[in-house]
Amino acid sequence: MRKKIVSPRKFVKPSFTYLIEKKRDGGEFTQDEIRFMVDSIIDKEMPSHQLAALCSVVYFQGMSAQETATLAEEMMLSGEVIDLSRITKPKIDKYSTGGVGDKTSLVLVPLAAACGVVMPTMNGVDEEFVISNLDKLSALPGFNPKLELDTFVDQLSSLGCAIAAQSPDIAPVDEVIYRMRQQTATIPSLPLITSSVLSRKLAQGAEGLVVDVKWGNGSFIKDVEQARQLARSITRVGRSMKRRCVALVTDMNQPLGDTVGTGLEIKEAIQLLKGEGPEDLQELVLKLGMEIVRLAGVAGSTLSAKQTVQRALKEGTAFEKFREMITTQGGRASWIDNPEKFPEAKYVRKLPAPKRGYVHTINAGMIARGVQLLAVGSGKSKKLDPAVGVSEIKKVGTQVKQGEPLMMIHYNDEAKLEGALEYLKSAYRLAPKRPNTPDLVVERVA
Repeated sequence: MRKKIVSPRKFVKPSFTYLIEKKRDGGEFTQDEIRFMVDSIIDKEMPSHQLAALCSVVYFQGMSAQETATLAEEMMLSGEVIDLSRITKPKIDKYSTGGVGDKTSLVLVPLAAACGVVMPTMNGVDEEFVISNLDKLSALPGFNPKLELDTFVDQLSSLGCAIAAQSPDIAPVDEVIYRMRQQTATIPSLPLITSSVLSRKLAQGAEGLVVDVKWGNGSFIKDVEQARQLARSITRVGRSMKRRCVALVTDMNQPLGDTVGTGLEIKEAIQLLKGEGPEDLQELVLKLGMEIVRLAGVAGSTLSAKQTVQRALKEGTAFEKFREMITTQGGRASWIDNPEKFPEAKYVRKLPAPKRGYVHTINAGMIARGVQLLAVGSGKSKKLDPAVGVSEIKKVGTQVKQGEPLMMIHYNDEAKLEGALEYLKSAYRLAPKRPNTPDLVVERVA
């Protein structure tokens, strides 16, 4: 647990009111003040209403890069910091702001391991948008995401990869601050996002970080300029903490890939690991994979990085790493080898296009919520039905005839269909002219 660090000079503890006023008036916190705040949150000495006020003034006034780096460091030290020094391979993690149909992490973790890069991946609550990676992995019978830290480290040492639920021992103060941010509508605060991401990822043993900042209706970041600012904030603060960091700003105004769901997305991830699957996902996996191997020093040039990633997919070593990771964590290998073992929905129906035209826009968030309505368990169960979801999603720029399917809907409960259809139908807007196809990667920040 956190060790109290005594400042070499005498530090007079300020009141919480003073700290709130200082930031409200545009002041900058000192290292001692930030350490005092983190200690107070961990020791439950800061009242919740004053923590709420603190989150609010930081949201409105912001923090400097140095303040944010200090906060990230103190948050990291609020719990366990995993020591991966016994592993000689480079340790690079990936963070995503979460998006609809995004199964790239499921592919990149074993892909990186196949390229000689260790990825110590724990999924936090902020790395999802309606349906998380852990929801998707739960479609595999027996898969265990809850790993003890020693088990997590042993698996990284032997296998090079793991995907686990966020340990409560990692940056515990972040959990407290995040819940308060949810209650005070301060989730979008750039310095609080930045310190949250870096504190957790560095506490997990990462030496560097590749960040996928998504913007659009399928992400919690709706504005592209805000996404750019977050990418710059994380990379700038990461560098000030002596960590290698690169970010891609990517478009999330339509689902990634052809499917949204749990079992359906796992099957699509398996396709990707075999070098197949939808073009947009192949492009993003390739670009993020190249950033990972370059940041790790495994590949020196862009061409070398591309060849390294493509070879791991073509030769099947990435798929084998995925299979090993799943079985090591209790999942059934037979389902990876034979995806037809995944349960199929009782009913499959098309969502017909209401008229002839081009797909002009898609609200990815509405599709995710429609799938969630169809898939969520009854009663107290929150587990999503692995057979439920949508597939064969028509993308922006696609021409359709009246009655042609915009997607195929897989469902098991007729009673849930009507509510879900309201979301799914509203997600599409058709127009007579072909729209410009958006670039998947908007900007690279390094």
